[in-house]
Amino acid sequence: MVESILGTQSTLVYSTSELMKKINLRKLNLRIFKRLPAREKRITIPTMFTIGRIALTPFIVGSMVGGFWGFAIFLFVLSALTDIIDGTLARIRGEKTFLGACLDPIADKFLILSCFFTLAFVDTPLFDIPQWFVLLVLGKEIIQLTGASILYYVKGHLDVRPTMLGKMTTVVQMGFIVWLFACYFFQWLPLKTYYTMLGVLVLLVFASLAQYMQIGVRAFRVPRDE
Repeated sequence: MVESILGTQSTLVYSTSELMKKINLRKLNLRIFKRLPAREKRITIPTMFTIGRIALTPFIVGSMVGGFWGFAIFLFVLSALTDIIDGTLARIRGEKTFLGACLDPIADKFLILSCFFTLAFVDTPLFDIPQWFVLLVLGKEIIQLTGASILYYVKGHLDVRPTMLGKMTTVVQMGFIVWLFACYFFQWLPLKTYYTMLGVLVLLVFASLAQYMQIGVRAFRVPRDE
């Protein structure tokens, strides 16, 4: 998973042109977008997989609303696979771009939040996702985005770094969604497992948020000119 302002991101490899040597792409600054070469904003094959993940999300939600849980499982797994494929292709083909790095975390969050919101606010056959849990996940993303925006405004840049805890949280969230779909499809009712997994996710969300807040506080203490 790629962590960014919203929670996922990755280390980027860029061209060795004179222009790229002058730009520190790990500092997100509005001036950088104007100076980026066209190759960093082009739609590559890996980026098309990322866009495909975004495009699949409404169909997954539609399958959930219609109660087609088998189809929802298929589409969600397919969507999750695109998250592996786009990163792998980008590395193999040398097509890591700034556009792709921005779209990838957006696609992940759009997919996960859409599924959680649907599970919480649409009637499901066995057990529902508590609305407070969805608001917790959404609140975490809002706090991170707000903090990142404030940091950018004060410091003039954002230092983007991957965190293993953030990646783990996203993977567990996706696994939980697939497991829920399977429960609905096969009419399973493992309540103990459900509450255990929900508890683990709550802990991961709080731990991830605490880690990002710690990173943010540390970044605020760094002088602006560094």
